[in-house]
Amino acid sequence: MTTVAAQGGGALAGLSGVLFRRPRLMLALLLVPPLLWLGVIYLGSLFALLAQSFFSVDEFSGVVVREFTLATYQEFFGNPANWDIVLRTVLMAVAVTIACAAIAFPIGYYMVRYASLRVKGLMYLGVMLPLWSSYLVRVYSWKLILAKEGILSWFAAQLHLTWLLEAVLAIPVIGGPSLSISYLGTFIVFVYIWLPFMILPVIAALERVPGSVIEASGDLGAKPGETFRRVILPLALPGVVAGSIFTFSLTLGDYIIPGIIGQSTPFIGQAVYSHQGVAGNIPMAAAFTIVPIAVMGVYLTVAKRLGAFDAL
Repeated sequence: MTTVAAQGGGALAGLSGVLFRRPRLMLALLLVPPLLWLGVIYLGSLFALLAQSFFSVDEFSGVVVREFTLATYQEFFGNPANWDIVLRTVLMAVAVTIACAAIAFPIGYYMVRYASLRVKGLMYLGVMLPLWSSYLVRVYSWKLILAKEGILSWFAAQLHLTWLLEAVLAIPVIGGPSLSISYLGTFIVFVYIWLPFMILPVIAALERVPGSVIEASGDLGAKPGETFRRVILPLALPGVVAGSIFTFSLTLGDYIIPGIIGQSTPFIGQAVYSHQGVAGNIPMAAAFTIVPIAVMGVYLTVAKRLGAFDAL
């Protein structure tokens, strides 16, 4: 046994020596497994999805015809209902991203600049705590909160603000029978679910702003508001853009929240699920999926120019 152990240790020592003398070989061994996973599993599935979008479905048999054609894209772009779905989803993603940024920045700024270590720790816990629970549990909980008989309606009644809630629900487009069956309710749940993904990058960006730069701005005569606009905000902007990548992309592709909260009008994720799982039209589902990929490609290009990747 001692001899075998000694031989094993010698082999490991020899391998360590070879890798030490050849750092490129060690780097290749470290990178090959994740690159294979990225190239074969992730990018391979995306290319397979792209290929499916250039097929079509036979109108009589319902079988996918695996021949190159643009008929699916012609059908997709030629149907105004599809454009409504894309526009509805993109507008919701933009609104959620703006709201998350407006809420996350003051929270992050307070945590970085003013909160004590104890308060900062508690606030970090408050930000992270929702992520430790089930996504579906949180969404269904909001379904009950926003329902007509839910706690929010009860709370409005106790404050004699039922008239205000009804006035909000009577607003065209965003309103509905109740908050749980309205675009406003969908928006509220989206903001709640994705807010932590905005707060954390904002905090990381604000922590990178040197205190000496802020002090220098004050020494040069800048007022606090001017320092915030001209120094802090530009330096923290990459963090906001980095957080917006998460909130925008997650809203763009989510199909669970609009299916549980909100009206029956579909979003992109629901359209993909419907075409693939119900209608069996995989080419059309793939065409719908290409839309958020293209939108995110443009969005990531702009975000890179704004330095968002440096804040991730």
